[in-house]
Amino acid sequence: MPDESWAVVVEGLVKDFPPVRAVDHLSFRVSAGEIFGLVGPDGAGKTTTMRVLAGVMAPDEGSAVVCGCDVVRDPEAVKQHISYMPQRFGLYEDLTVSENIRFYADLFGISRRQREQAAARLLAACGMSEFSGRLAGKLSGGMKQKLGLVCALIHTPRLLLLDEPTNGVDPLSRREFWAMLYELAAQGVTIVNSTAYLDEAERCHRVALMHRGRLLFCDQPQRLKQRLPGAVIAVVSPIAARLREELAHADGVHSVLLIGDALHLFVDDAARRIPQISRALDAKGLFYDEVVRITPTIEDLFVNAVTAQEPH
Repeated sequence: MPDESWAVVVEGLVKDFPPVRAVDHLSFRVSAGEIFGLVGPDGAGKTTTMRVLAGVMAPDEGSAVVCGCDVVRDPEAVKQHISYMPQRFGLYEDLTVSENIRFYADLFGISRRQREQAAARLLAACGMSEFSGRLAGKLSGGMKQKLGLVCALIHTPRLLLLDEPTNGVDPLSRREFWAMLYELAAQGVTIVNSTAYLDEAERCHRVALMHRGRLLFCDQPQRLKQRLPGAVIAVVSPIAARLREELAHADGVHSVLLIGDALHLFVDDAARRIPQISRALDAKGLFYDEVVRITPTIEDLFVNAVTAQEPH
């Protein structure tokens, strides 16, 4: 009997597209009812992993059990328990919002009464009730994504697989989309969400940081940030890009990340390096607003981990 506390169990997953290994011995577990993030840049293996979990692609090695179903041995069995929303969800732009919902409801054999009740509730939750008669092709990018989510949820799945659903969506729509995900999780729906936006990792209950098909870390966001060795110093300056070259090889600086008008320096000892860096910049007459220790982000952890793996 499978352990029902786990909605997803992945062990040693491998998928090759010669000469590239897209997924490299990936293992993780997702608890029932949590929002789990597959986080990493393009080429990290997120989409390939999603397709395996959805039962639309077979791995070359390893196993994946989703909602108690072995997707390697019986990929069709899992499909009645999940909804998979790929990067390019199949909305029909010449159909209205309501017609798209009806189409997907019919695919899952949902009765008219069930469809109408679920659609009314879901459209209200995402603020789209007044747009039920609008053509999908006339919706904004954010509204299309929300409609895609409504269609994916019309049959009340146990597990929702979202492949970069907020890619290219404006910040307000992203916030509204995440509000819907939190509400779904509160109702007991398990969500696996892939994203290249490292700031979205902070919104997940747990995250798997991926790079080139491999798992770097898997834990709660706060615990992940505590893994970062040393400390992070921010150097805020209108000439931050120029200062990057000046500070990249300073004593005690392991790596440097440019974010807007600030540099994030990964250092061994903040108390020691802050005055040292300030003196070095003052001596060269290089302008800066402040040099301060900051709380690291998931992006800081990811960049530091990837940099540590690169050959020097």
